[in-house]
Amino acid sequence: QVQLVESGGGSVQAGGSLRLSCAASGSGYTYSNNFMGWFRQIPGKEREGVAAISSSGDTTYYADSVKGRFTISRNNAKNTVYLQMTSLKPEDTAMYYCAADKVVGRSWARADGYRRWGQGTQVTVSS
Repeated sequence: QVQLVESGGGSVQAGGSLRLSCAASGSGYTYSNNFMGWFRQIPGKEREGVAAISSSGDTTYYADSVKGRFTISRNNAKNTVYLQMTSLKPEDTAMYYCAADKVVGRSWARADGYRRWGQGTQVTVSS
């Protein structure tokens, strides 16, 4: 069974940085073939696409709200995708999820475009 496990969340002050990690594991799962995404969600709101990365890592995508502040990367040898977050703002406060097994033809930013999800890690940014 495939598992995605996020880590690295926490509480920081505005302007601070955090690095989230998402480790993938499971028999029969070829992580290096997978397009990966990061999403975030606050209570009562839809899950929002933050960033995504192609299977090779050559192509990345970002929401306008995080461009220039967040960087997505991956290490296929470690089956891990990262989200480096800098210049954090209070509005970045949310539960952050990684996603995999993307549905072909759907936008990287659509939550219904992924079949596998981690359990989430909370990020809280105080002003």
